This record gives sequence, structure tokens and C-alpha cells, in this order.
Amino acid sequence: MRIPHLRWWIAALLFLSTAINYIDRQTLSVLAPVLTRELGLSPIAYSNILTAFLAAYTVMYVGSGFLVDRWGTRLSLSVFMVWWSVANMAHAFAQGVWSLGILRFLLGMGESGNFMAAFKAVSEWYPAKERALVNGLINGGAAIGAVIAPPVVTWINANYGWQPAFVITGSLGFVWLALWLLIYYPPDRHPRITEEERAYVLADPPVAGGAKMPWQEVLRYRQTWGLLLARFFSDPVWWFYLFWLPKYLVEQRGFTMAEMGMLAWMPYLAADAGALIGGWISGRLVARGFDPLRARMAVMLPFAMVMPLSLAVNHAPGRTTTLALICVIAFSHMAWKTNQATLTNDVFPKPMIGVVSGILAFGNGLGGTLFIWMTGYVVQYFGYEAIFVLMSVLHPLSYFIVRRMVRGPLAV
Repeated sequence: MRIPHLRWWIAALLFLSTAINYIDRQTLSVLAPVLTRELGLSPIAYSNILTAFLAAYTVMYVGSGFLVDRWGTRLSLSVFMVWWSVANMAHAFAQGVWSLGILRFLLGMGESGNFMAAFKAVSEWYPAKERALVNGLINGGAAIGAVIAPPVVTWINANYGWQPAFVITGSLGFVWLALWLLIYYPPDRHPRITEEERAYVLADPPVAGGAKMPWQEVLRYRQTWGLLLARFFSDPVWWFYLFWLPKYLVEQRGFTMAEMGMLAWMPYLAADAGALIGGWISGRLVARGFDPLRARMAVMLPFAMVMPLSLAVNHAPGRTTTLALICVIAFSHMAWKTNQATLTNDVFPKPMIGVVSGILAFGNGLGGTLFIWMTGYVVQYFGYEAIFVLMSVLHPLSYFIVRRMVRGPLAV
């Protein structure tokens, strides 16, 4: 049976895999106030647990890129999903800092592969004018997962305890896996794609060139370094709101666990909207004849200029203002990130996407690892103010780097 518009069913599965990815990683963040009390976690201990996740996540961002290129999108994403789902379920057996740290490390080893495989799928299935929108859907899945996690995890914790929360969220990946294995194949040999859609997908030409090259060769290009440094500086903002927001709202702004569960989803929903709208705007610009690189940069600039609002978050007079500011920041960051991620597809040849995405994402993981590790010490000894000051300048700096170093597609 032929399936019309098959590429959008695949986009839906990529959206869902990312949503599950974020539900699983966010479960610990939502439960952080509870685990802080029950397991005696200080801010530094909590940051060290997060750092274990991000260290593995960073290393495997590079390693998973190679695995995606070697195994293909279908098999690699299946393996990644099983790995991180089992690791998340095993959190139910954690007894303290060390066991949590080890389990977070194992979770991080699997979760980064989701994005490497998704980037590869985007290059295989979507023409240039649709890539930003699909990347927006993928990033939107991250935000939706973060939206779902606070109310669901707090409800499970309130009714059954924190251990079942990890088991239940971890089991979602196995439901998704059955659908993925049924639907996903490369477009040139997919048994259920219509001939019209196959011709449409395969008609889009490569960005440039097409020869594979080792990662050492990729590092010779200024485009690689420009995008890597931009991710190093800007992505830690998202890591902070993902891992520290529930803890910040409960311990610094006086929210109860129930209130946090009812309200902490709002910034993540705003991020979801930012991902979709940011990708849609640049996609429209490309459809109207803009060069893809110019279109992404035109969208990134205004959203980078919004990010200094971080300075006001810790001084907001009430809960409504605090959440409103964080929502605007989350919206702007994800609109920025969608276009930043799409630059990888616009600048580099298709056969290089897996390896290049892994190398560029190393900047994401390294920046996040250092920032989250530092956050624990800063919060414990100085409070949150210095963190918000630092986050206010990271996106403008990243835009300047991209503008200077990424001026056109890679010619090989």
C-alpha cells in the first residue's frame, strides 16, 4: 500500500522521538526538588549528576554521527531509542549521587544519537525549502516533551512515587520503536512511497560536492568552526532552562511542586512555538527566492537581540512576570536554534551531514557541560544572578561569530 505524503509521517515520527527523548531526560529535572530532599543533593552534587549526562552526551554526539553514517538512519535511531529508554527506566533503582551519576551517563550515551539520526533523515527526505520547517518540528518535539514532563511526572510522583515516574516515561520508547520500524526506509527504496513523492524528494540536488571526508578534514573549514563556536556559546541557555528551571522555581521563587507541575510547562510550550515559527519564517523566505543562508541569518538576528531580557528574570516582581519573561526567552532561543541547526543542512554536502552534525554538536555538549557544571558552584556560593547576567550576552556573541565565519556553502 502506497502512503501519500509519506515524508510528513516520517516528520511526525522524528517529532515524537525527540519528544520522548526530552520527556526521559526531563524526568530527573522535574523530580530534582524531591530528590534533593530525599537523597540529600546539594546544588554542586546536582550539577555533577547533570555533568555526567552531558559529558556522555557530548562524546557520543561525535560518535553517534559516525554510527549514523555507518548504520544508516533506520537502524541507528532504533538502537539509540532502546538504549536510552532502558537507561531511563533504570533510574528507579538509584540510591544516591554516584548511582544517579552513572545512570545519567548511560542515558546521555544514547540520547544524543536521536539528533544525529534526525539530521540525516532531514537530508535524505526533504528539499531545501522544507528543511527549516522539519528541523523546527524536531526542535518542537523537544519543547513538547519538556511541556508534557512537568505535569505528568509530578502527577505520577504525587500518586505513586518518584521511582515509577522513571519506569513509565522510559517505556514510551518501545511503543515508538514499533512504528519507526514499520514506516522508515530511505526514499530511493521505500516500498510504500508514491512515485510522485519519490521523484519530488530525490529531485532536490545536493548542497555542493558529495565526497565523504574524515573529521580532521572537516575541521579545516571556517564554516565548521563558526557553527561549532556558535553552538558552544548559545546552547547552554537551553540546557539551563531544561535542567534548572523546575529547581529554580521551587527553591528560588517559592513554587510548590504542584504549582511547578501546573506552570513549568509554559516556557517549553513557548519554545515549541518558537521552533515552528522560526523555521516557518525562514522557509517562506527561501520559497520567495532568498538564498537559504541569508534567510536563516535574517531570522536569527532579531531573536538573538531579544535574549538580553535574561537580565530581568531574577528581578521580576512576581510569578506571572517571571514566567512571561522566561517564555519570551525560550521562544526566541528555539527560533534561533531551529535556523542555526538548519545551517548545517544548507552549508555542508549531504554525505557529510552525519559526521559534521556530530562535530558541530560537540560544541553544544561541551558548552552545556561546562556551563551546567559551573552553575552548581555559582548557585551554591553566589546565587542565580550571575547566571542570568552571563546568559544575556551569549546569543548576540554567537550571531557575531556566525556572521563572520559562515559566509556561504562549503565547496568541496
